[in-house]
Amino acid sequence: QVQLVESGGGSVQAEGSLRLSCAASRLTYPANCIGWFRQAPGKEREGVASIYTGSRSTLYVDSVKGRFTISQDVAGNTVYLQMSRLKPEDPAMYYCAVGADSWGCHGDILPARFRYWGQGTQVTVSS
Repeated sequence: QVQLVESGGGSVQAEGSLRLSCAASRLTYPANCIGWFRQAPGKEREGVASIYTGSRSTLYVDSVKGRFTISQDVAGNTVYLQMSRLKPEDPAMYYCAVGADSWGCHGDILPARFRYWGQGTQVTVSS
């Protein structure tokens, strides 16, 4: 069973930065689609960014383009989300997830295309 552990969340002032980490273990395939999602209270889970660890191709939701960067370590077992210029609309529980296949790394970053999920890490932004 794939296991994912997120870390790096916390509280930061608006326009500040945080780097989230997602450590994956027991991955089935040498290359995987790994995504970052967020869910604020009362809202649906939203795809933020994804990376296909084979090609390192990335996708971002429009609201974070230019502010967030998804990256991976050499082995593709740890995926990072560097968040800069955080805004009041960014606070949420942030989750990482691994797709059942590469489909999650094409088109929209949809939760239904991801099979394994971490427990999440909380991000708070104060104005």
